[in-house]
Amino acid sequence: MLKGIPAVLSPELLKTLCEMGHSDRLVLADGNFPVPTMGRDAVIIRADGHGVPELLDAILTLFPLDAYVEHPVTLMEVMPGDPVATPIWETYKEIIARHDPRGAAVIGSTDRFSFYQEARQCYCIVATGETALYANIILQKGVVQNHV
Repeated sequence: MLKGIPAVLSPELLKTLCEMGHSDRLVLADGNFPVPTMGRDAVIIRADGHGVPELLDAILTLFPLDAYVEHPVTLMEVMPGDPVATPIWETYKEIIARHDPRGAAVIGSTDRFSFYQEARQCYCIVATGETALYANIILQKGVVQNHV
């Protein structure tokens, strides 16, 4: 065990976060996301039993969001006519605001099929046990800056 590292982050996920470079992207996928199909060219990490909010909070303690793009966080939009509420998005906004001074301004969204296209190009997909609908989120890594 290590001090200061959130326990929800597995050794495999920590290694992958460390390997990722500036502008690499990571998907936190809900339980309905087609991870094997979307992640054919990605590192796939299983995080069964964990929800997206707890993983998002833990990851953002170590993972800077890209400051060189307007929306380093992407959500999957609800399909037109789908009567689904997305209260989990408010939770995401609160978590992001704790870790990035830009707050909710870093969050963008894209339609379902564009989200899938983006996910296919991500470095890593984390398969979670999240049961909320439309809980998928893409994070784009920024630069770790040393303040000397």
